[in-house]
Amino acid sequence: MTYKKQLETVTGLINKMFEIAGHNVKYEDIVERKDDWYAQWTMTKAQNEEWRKWGVTFLKKTNRWPKYRAEKEMAWFDLMYGLKTSDLE
Repeated sequence: MTYKKQLETVTGLINKMFEIAGHNVKYEDIVERKDDWYAQWTMTKAQNEEWRKWGVTFLKKTNRWPKYRAEKEMAWFDLMYGLKTSDLE
């Protein structure tokens, strides 16, 4: 995968995560940050599941990956960059 393709994939996943979680934030807002930005916003468990499901479909389509690979990559991406989940709101 080329760097441009990786950047498009990461940007798409992060933008959709913020959209589903209902936060008015974009990839461009956090790309230069070195802090734990992913812990500063939350999403519900249902929103997280929706985002992960969307992400698997997105990864399968854009990268032509089989479902098991897309699920594995999405799990890693969620672990590294996924927003903190909380149903206490």
